[in-house]
Amino acid sequence: MPHPDHDADVAFRPDGGGRPVYLDYQATTPVDPRVVDAMLPYLTTEFGNPSSGHCYGRAARAGVDRARREVAELIGADPAEIVFTASGTESNHLALTGTAQAVRAAGGGNHIVISAIEHPATQETCDRLGRDGFEITHVPVGPDGRVDPRLFAATLRPETILASIMLANNEIGTIQPLEQLSAITRDRGIVLHSDAAQGPATIDVDVDALGVDLLTVVGHKMYAPKGVAALYVRSRAPRPQPQLVGGGQERGLRASTENVPGIVALGAAAGIARQEQPADAARILDLRVRLLDGLADAMPDLTVNGSLTHRIPGNLNLTIPGVTAAELMTKAPGLAFSAGSACHTGDPAPSPVLAAIGLTGEEAAHTVRLGIGRYTTSADITAAITELSAAARR
Repeated sequence: MPHPDHDADVAFRPDGGGRPVYLDYQATTPVDPRVVDAMLPYLTTEFGNPSSGHCYGRAARAGVDRARREVAELIGADPAEIVFTASGTESNHLALTGTAQAVRAAGGGNHIVISAIEHPATQETCDRLGRDGFEITHVPVGPDGRVDPRLFAATLRPETILASIMLANNEIGTIQPLEQLSAITRDRGIVLHSDAAQGPATIDVDVDALGVDLLTVVGHKMYAPKGVAALYVRSRAPRPQPQLVGGGQERGLRASTENVPGIVALGAAAGIARQEQPADAARILDLRVRLLDGLADAMPDLTVNGSLTHRIPGNLNLTIPGVTAAELMTKAPGLAFSAGSACHTGDPAPSPVLAAIGLTGEEAAHTVRLGIGRYTTSADITAAITELSAAARR
């Protein structure tokens, strides 16, 4: 399927049929039609349980094995290091809770370090670990949303066993200096996990280059369905204690009959990303630059939150004085975008991410997130500039 460089090329539209233009790709991505095609046989004819020894089971197992190779190839891993899960939340939980429990059982320390802008899936998992006797330190980020490696190093202790720093933030799009952070943890024998949910669709993710020991990949952030994800577990890292027990699936790390259609879909999405990510990212970045330029011309007092240099291509997080995010969403019904992370929708409190980079509650209330992706067109950007500018003036 060709990339949609302009409206005439679009073979698939997530917002077709007169629905609003979709600008919320950090919340979720539409499923690529090629991914749907890949998974359909495993919902119909190839329906076997991959643990079964007959031909139906062998066909399902072959699909799972192929997907494991595709995910591994995308991130530069060995297929034996990939564990399939049901969500990014579960992958983060297995990585953090499973590793913390395993290291403590082996007589290790009890100190864990995370950034101040981690996703709630990481933050709340660590809150629970804190109630279980682990000590959690939150390393702050700068105004650009990045962790300072020197400050990170200063938070580490002899009893630190684990750190978790997300690759790219879901709200402000900031990419963290994981290569520098991993050099610090590696020298001290500390396990490093990264939630990379926002990464593989548009930025290179190589586990050896990043230096991580554990890494979370999420299907619905890279054009696969919701309900499937993966956790990379470096072969030399401590083996996490399983959190789901009762079966030997996923080498005993995650008991549960595999979601074969979802896993096949994740593998197909990974294969597409590996082939098309550079061109996809370049096109999306061009659209983002055009969107920001157009909005800044119409609203010169807007500000961009997070680094523009170290940022995923499809993210814009903007504070627009004079109009709240809620008002913009009401006044721009032809656009679907977010006032913050979709996981927090309905929560009236200011986003912890925006607070961590220094925004006041008032500024946070005037902040929107615009997400561009594979199926965003030039016409969509024109519509967004026109509608948001008009809504801000009303």
